[in-house]
Amino acid sequence: MSLFSAKETVELSVKGMHCEKCVARVKDALEAADGVTAATVSLAEESAAVEGRGLNAEALVAAVIEAGFEASLA
Repeated sequence: MSLFSAKETVELSVKGMHCEKCVARVKDALEAADGVTAATVSLAEESAAVEGRGLNAEALVAAVIEAGFEASLA
């Protein structure tokens, strides 16, 4: 991966969140993934926007599932 690779955003659909604690768990899981510089999670929209470089969309979905929620690419 190049240090100069372009910043990218991956949008996810996230199901199963019921409260702000759930939102925090999803955000923490996403921010721990390789290449992630920021994650924004919306309970109301059942979504997450992940920013970073060299993102692996499948790994992001897997991170959310491992945290106990349903996820797919938006």
